Amino acid sequence: MPRLALLVLVLLSLAFSQTVIVVGAAPSTKAGPVKFAATDWPWWRGPHWDGLAAADQVLPVKWSDTENVLWKAPVNGRGHGSPTVVGDQVFLVTADEEAERQSVLCFDRLTGKSLWKYDVHQGGFSKKDNKKSSHASATVACDGERLFVNFLNREAIYATALDRNGNLIWQKKISDFVTHQGFGASPLIYRSLVIFAADNKGGGAIAALDRATGETVWRHDRPKLPNYTSPIIVKAAGKEQLVFTGCDLISSFDPLTGTKLWEAPGATTECVTSTVTDGRIVVTSGGYPKNHVSAMLADGSGKVVWENPVRVYVPSMIAHAGYLYAVIDDGVAMCWKSDTGKEMWKVRLGGKFSASPVMVGDRIFAVNEDGRGFVFQATPEKFELLAENPLGEEAFATPTICGGRIYLRVAATVDGKRQEMLYCVGNR
Repeated sequence: MPRLALLVLVLLSLAFSQTVIVVGAAPSTKAGPVKFAATDWPWWRGPHWDGLAAADQVLPVKWSDTENVLWKAPVNGRGHGSPTVVGDQVFLVTADEEAERQSVLCFDRLTGKSLWKYDVHQGGFSKKDNKKSSHASATVACDGERLFVNFLNREAIYATALDRNGNLIWQKKISDFVTHQGFGASPLIYRSLVIFAADNKGGGAIAALDRATGETVWRHDRPKLPNYTSPIIVKAAGKEQLVFTGCDLISSFDPLTGTKLWEAPGATTECVTSTVTDGRIVVTSGGYPKNHVSAMLADGSGKVVWENPVRVYVPSMIAHAGYLYAVIDDGVAMCWKSDTGKEMWKVRLGGKFSASPVMVGDRIFAVNEDGRGFVFQATPEKFELLAENPLGEEAFATPTICGGRIYLRVAATVDGKRQEMLYCVGNR
């Protein structure tokens, strides 16, 4: 197995709880190893769950509907999930609002040709979502053999496993769900497990299932509070921790067994962003009931090292080489020193942001809600804008960058109707 694939078995996500049911602490041997190439992007925020793409890629800094587009493919329906790229396939979730159908799509990575579609749910859509949310906001996770997706449907969160030809392997209800502003927590893979989170006002749960069978390995009940974040695996304080933020808590678990390692107040009630770390601290951010970015020691002491009132609510941050980079919701790029919170620089980009930035080397790629893509050089010393690229009219999905290609999910008005497109951008 490639060294990167071994390194990647470290990543994933999960959360806090008041009760825990450990169904089986021993890892399953049925699931097999996680397999993907260094040129793949197998799940939310990339191979290391941190928004850092391979630094050696040669990528264009400029693109448009006609410039540096290798292919584009129509996407029927609406969704905010990011593209997942493994092998010769690209996977995407979508939802047909009129037909109330939630589906997984598969495209050919080289040409963009539609290969297959699997309808996971028919009917059962929630009518209470935030206007910015969609019924397909989570990102597919792929272990090399199986695809894992989760949807809010019929007032519950359901986890589904498919094979790479679009055939159903298993499906399981994770939790009932009381809708507040929608759902978008992505599934995460750790060793033999796939982990799903379903925080909501009805209580919800975070559950680790066997990847092969869907059997519950461990599970935590959650507080009766709304929250939207995806759980994340970080390597901090000398060990792998599953860190989950929101519901007014920062919670850490052993990802394999579900044992709670530590828990402390420090997050807001409602969080969206995925946690990042510099190895010593974990950084949480939220937007309700207060705006905050907060750095807490990952050693279980509960000590908050620094905090500021900046609103980094939806786009996740990037931790790199001792610094934090963020594009805040209101369209401002920022850099802080991770150990002290000292602000290094702040520059307005423009527009509103929901998609998270992706870093390649010392360049950051970020797309605002109007579909305008910004590429900027990001070092602690300075910000340097390299390009500003219009594409479509609307974008909520985080870009996927791997194998020398940028995959962008955007929407535009075509013949008077909203039409989503999946673009593959690269040097010709």
